[in-house]
Amino acid sequence: MSRVARDTVFEALADDHRRALLDRLRRRNGQTLAELCQGLAITRQAVTKHLKVLEAANLVLATRQGREKRHYLNPVPIHAVAMRWLKQFDAVRLEALVAGEAGGRE
Repeated sequence: MSRVARDTVFEALADDHRRALLDRLRRRNGQTLAELCQGLAITRQAVTKHLKVLEAANLVLATRQGREKRHYLNPVPIHAVAMRWLKQFDAVRLEALVAGEAGGRE
């Protein structure tokens, strides 16, 4: 994953409304815009803008089925960020714990 693609994913995930949309799609994939708007405190236009950001980050894929456009979660970019970038910090934390245990035994 390129740095630009990774930054685009982080920017998309930075907004709580976009994370809420991803959560909705995680719970029930393949929703229409109308379904995704239900119960949200933001306008339909705002949801559309958030979906465009998520699509640009490749986090949401949209397909047309007749007159409907259905939105699907694409977890691949999140997984790629987690495996290639966030995983680095797990190793640091584990190394610190191991170092702390070794220091306590001496």
